[in-house]
Amino acid sequence: MRFRSAKINSFRTWGLLLTMIGMGLMVLGTAGIVFWGQAGKIVAGIGLVIGLIAMVGSMGIYFWAGMLSTSAVQLQCPQCGKLTKMLGKTDRCMFCRTILTLDPTVATINADDLEEQHSHSSK
Repeated sequence: MRFRSAKINSFRTWGLLLTMIGMGLMVLGTAGIVFWGQAGKIVAGIGLVIGLIAMVGSMGIYFWAGMLSTSAVQLQCPQCGKLTKMLGKTDRCMFCRTILTLDPTVATINADDLEEQHSHSSK
């Protein structure tokens, strides 16, 4: 079984990754001026534009995750007892990563069987 987290946390992780990539591209692009002088301005411009696009993408992902979070079903995790949010038929607890479901047809399936079922249905 692969190590997975809750769907909302996965969206937030991708948003954070895009933020870090965007900021890194902006910093490295600006450093091009220091290393290459006048010719580095082109590198700086390209880095700043691509970094800005990554930052706007990150903002979009965070907005999308926030909108999904407002409509997510809240329930108490049976394993850790904390209040967590669930998207779709199955999701994982945000804190202890226990598989949660509201669908009684898949309630008795363990994690390995669920992953196998998803991989067969996606092919």
